[in-house]
Amino acid sequence: MADLEIKIRRIRPEQDADIPIPRYMTPHSAGMDLAAAVAAPLILDKGAIALVPTGFAVALPAGFEAQIRPRSGLAVKYGIGLVNSPGTIDADYRGEVKVAVINWGPSPYTIRRGDRIAQMVIQPVIQARFAVVAVLDETDRNGGGFGHTGV
Repeated sequence: MADLEIKIRRIRPEQDADIPIPRYMTPHSAGMDLAAAVAAPLILDKGAIALVPTGFAVALPAGFEAQIRPRSGLAVKYGIGLVNSPGTIDADYRGEVKVAVINWGPSPYTIRRGDRIAQMVIQPVIQARFAVVAVLDETDRNGGGFGHTGV
């Protein structure tokens, strides 16, 4: 599936022509970097959340989703992450892709126009159906929950 074509539309083509469309930064990258299409620098105070526009919309094929994930460099260096990680863009969504960014770091962080703020990974999706049963088959783990195998 290396040649999956996805249609993309710039939301504000005249305004955001300088914002790169999602792209892989290396030949074997799993995620495409997403750039901030903010009109002015956005200062994200410690603990603040912002919905950052990217300037584009996509038409994913049926059976696929786009997962929006944090960039590890921003997380490690500045404490910048995503509130709902990973975020999901469904195949039937046609609005602007926006990134719910949070500053978990110790200092304010400034997002500037064109900054790479997140990454997008395209994944196949399986829609499951449930079958209600009276009993589930047993396993060695059964109901063992968090920490049941030790620390």
